Parts: sequence; structure tokens; C-alpha cells
Amino acid sequence: MLYEILLVTITTMSPLVELNGGIPLGVYLGLDPILTFFVAIFVNSIIFFPIFFLSGFLYELIFSKSHFFKKYLDRTRKKAKLYVKKYGYLGLTLFIAIPTPFTGAYTGTVAAWLLKMDWKKSFLAISVGVIINGIIILLAVLGFLKGLQFLLN
Repeated sequence: MLYEILLVTITTMSPLVELNGGIPLGVYLGLDPILTFFVAIFVNSIIFFPIFFLSGFLYELIFSKSHFFKKYLDRTRKKAKLYVKKYGYLGLTLFIAIPTPFTGAYTGTVAAWLLKMDWKKSFLAISVGVIINGIIILLAVLGFLKGLQFLLN
């Protein structure tokens, strides 16, 4: 069981996959769905701290020198700014809650840093968004499995 939890943790920490891949993986590996949910939520929420507080350093070291990263940061700023300008911190939550590519905790945290948002309020908004996103993913996975089970019986 520890090995499976480690796999869920590593998958959830992956910037492109996050909990959208961690939760289905945990369920697929036979972990309890609730345990999988809480592991993925915890891991995806705490990723906020290194990303938010190291973004300035990483920007100077890597991002400012790379055309790819500059483009990513500009796109992130523009996309998130629409949500945040209209809805404030709730907009940041909504930005992360909807399980679509490039709108997870990593991008939301970078957006909060780029928009110079308060880190405490940003962490709360991102955590709530991660929880909502996780609930949607968990329900989709469990619903899919029930539907598959129904079709196979």
C-alpha cells in the first residue's frame, strides 16, 4: 500500500498531471478512493509553498532567459487575470476547480505570484479549488467505473 501511495504522490506532484492523474491512478491501483482523494488533495495543495515562494528565484534563474517560459508566464497571467479581475480570490478558486489542462495548482500558484496576490488568501483559494477539482475527478472516476461495471454485467 505504501508503494501505491508513493506512486499517487509522485503523479500528483507532476505539473502536467497533478491530481487529475493521481486520483484515477490511486483508484486503478486499488487504493481506497477516500484515502487516494486525501493524499492527492494534500500533495497538490502543499505544492503551493515551494512554487509561490521560489517563483522569484526561478524567474531570475530560468524563466527570464527562456522564450518558452516567458510565453507560458504571459499566457498564465492573461488567462488568470480574467478570472481574478472579475471575481477576486474566488476567481482563482474557479480557475483551479475546473479540471482542464494547465489550470491546476501549479498554474494557479504561478498566477497568484504573477498577479502579486496575498499568499495566505491565495493558498486558501487554491486549496479550495484543488478540493473542488478533486471531488469532480473522484466522482468522474467512480462514476465511470460503476458505468463500466454495469455494462460488463
